[in-house]
Amino acid sequence: MPEIVFREALKRGLEEALENDPRVFMMGEDIGAYGGAYAVTDGFLKKFGPERIKDTPISEQAFIGAGIGAAAGGLRPIIELMSISFSLVAFDQIVNMASNLRYMSGGQISVPMVIRAPTGAGVQLGATHSHSLETWLAEVPGMKVVCPSNSYDALGLIRSAIKDENPVFFAEPALLYGAKSEVPDEYFEIEIGKAVIARTGSDITLVSYGYGMRPVDAAADRLSERGVSAEVIDLRSLNPLDLDTIVNSVQKTNRVVVVDTARRTGGIMAEVAAELQQRASEWLDGPVMRVGSIDVPWPYSRGLEQEVLTGADDVLAAVAEGYGL
Repeated sequence: MPEIVFREALKRGLEEALENDPRVFMMGEDIGAYGGAYAVTDGFLKKFGPERIKDTPISEQAFIGAGIGAAAGGLRPIIELMSISFSLVAFDQIVNMASNLRYMSGGQISVPMVIRAPTGAGVQLGATHSHSLETWLAEVPGMKVVCPSNSYDALGLIRSAIKDENPVFFAEPALLYGAKSEVPDEYFEIEIGKAVIARTGSDITLVSYGYGMRPVDAAADRLSERGVSAEVIDLRSLNPLDLDTIVNSVQKTNRVVVVDTARRTGGIMAEVAAELQQRASEWLDGPVMRVGSIDVPWPYSRGLEQEVLTGADDVLAAVAEGYGL
């Protein structure tokens, strides 16, 4: 299969939607003439025009609110944020309005919109631009949350997200925009709410998502050199969360490490760990081991930022502490 860059996979999915569905349009800061902060929408304004590609003022409350109204009125908006950190100023719109309108209206109003945003640290954007708020949003009923780790998943999930009748928050790891992976030419979609076993193994289960798959894969390679077979699970979707795939794996391996690149406290892996304790503790040969980034504001200095960000060494340390492997 051909390899394509993560941002190009997203671009392909967005372009398809704009070409095939006249209800789809995009809004966001600098997505038009500038081509987007991470060049995902480069060339879209020229191809689709200002009616479909709308540059917005610097007011997330305003354009996310406008997107909610457009979705409720029958369109299918795709909203791009320059950073997931900027979603904070529109949490009322996202959490109170978009996520609840279908329930509050008894199913009479749907909000089929996608909110896209780069997420995560590691690109030296400082404390206010490096959050991983997909872990917060995953707690909100009515809001689906996905975070792909490769180009294949990015394309398959964006196709499904745009077609979904519910609001979907699409978190895009900023460190992965330039990463390549294989993507088939044939059309495919990925069901939201389904994890994938990225690598089969028998001795220990490693679970992560998004950029977290990088340190997990590196740790699995190093464990393999020691003769330890790691099964690696990519969540892909944080809400809904596919716990069955994780539980089935733990029943086989009897060991598990859950890995977040968001801060350890309050991360999605705290929820995974709690569910595993309740649903799979009798199969575990040791504690559910949890890894996450250090609970401090994100440093701007690259060296300090890398110290705070979860790495393969942190995963291996957890494997050794919990199971002596």
